[in-house]
Amino acid sequence: MRVAVWEVANRLGVVAGTPAELFSVLLAGPRRTVRLPLPPDHALVRALRPLGHLDLVLDEPPQLPGPPPAGSVDLGDPAAVCAADPARVTRAYEADPDPRGGLRPAWLRAGQSLLRDQDPADRALVLLAALDEGADPRTAAALTRGAAGSPWTLARSSRRPCTALTAAPDGRPVVREDRVLAVACLPDGTQAALDERGRLRLPGGRAGRLADAVAATLASHPATALAAAGDSVLTGDRMGTVHAFSLTGLEQAALHSGRVTALTATATAPATATAPAAATATATASGAAPSPAPAALTVYSGGTDGTVRAWRPGRPPGRSALARRPCPVVALHAAGPYLAVAWADGLAELRRPDTGATALFRPGPRIRAVAATADGTLVVGLDDAVLHLACRACRPRR
Repeated sequence: MRVAVWEVANRLGVVAGTPAELFSVLLAGPRRTVRLPLPPDHALVRALRPLGHLDLVLDEPPQLPGPPPAGSVDLGDPAAVCAADPARVTRAYEADPDPRGGLRPAWLRAGQSLLRDQDPADRALVLLAALDEGADPRTAAALTRGAAGSPWTLARSSRRPCTALTAAPDGRPVVREDRVLAVACLPDGTQAALDERGRLRLPGGRAGRLADAVAATLASHPATALAAAGDSVLTGDRMGTVHAFSLTGLEQAALHSGRVTALTATATAPATATAPAAATATATASGAAPSPAPAALTVYSGGTDGTVRAWRPGRPPGRSALARRPCPVVALHAAGPYLAVAWADGLAELRRPDTGATALFRPGPRIRAVAATADGTLVVGLDDAVLHLACRACRPRR
């Protein structure tokens, strides 16, 4: 049953680890047609048929697969399970409750990713990231050796829940465990959150004139996404529009068809030479310091339309998408030259928009949030873990 659930979820572009999770995802989505390599009497087919909004097209397998011999794969050998057929490994682990040094629970946690066609090194990395903290250290060491050919290095992981991620002004990842849609650090370092109703929540209830104005706006026009950078606060709405609030005014751009699901932004301080010479001279002569020009923003947004777009407030939005996939964007975060993207089908990406380089990672469970650091680390927040992955492929050349 697990193999069938993971296969169906992969084909539909969703994440589900159990039949119940798959049913919930399908019931929440639009009517779909899906082709399954399952016989009509398969237990998963019988369970899915009552969902009237789902059309099943069944491809009878040439042979009904039976459970593999228990001894066909050494279930305690990390190298062996990473190189073996993942469906056979899954069935063998289902039939044998021995934890095998932590390999079995890690495999069953990350199985939807492991079922995909990939190199043994990539499977080793996924398994390493899925290990419980109480796993045999020898298992972790063997998986670390096996993952040497992956584009990632697992820097560290912790078993803790995560609902949202951002970065503090010093670049340190900020993890939220409570029920919020998004979190952002305001220009003064205040940590603001977007609650499940789309309202802005501030520590102590107030955090300056700009934050108070945004909070008042969202009280009557709830947001679906939140970010902050420079001297601006960004929000997205269910109609696909991104709003950039600052003390100098409000700018808006319709970037998506459908709800905005994720926002992030970077700010570049303007060069002092850009100030008009006459204005600078007048200010100096009068004894008053010239007013600093606002930071230049680059805003990245993601939506249910499966696109990631870049926009600079003050300019018209570009027509082309930075990324496009057939599933919604879950989360975004930018730092330095890096952009972290999470998708609803369980894929995390670390991108370099300046070079086009991209590194991919699928942990297996659904991704709640992502963050990037300026040194090329991808932070992935799951329901029960926070993973820190250093990217070998995306780092700048020295």
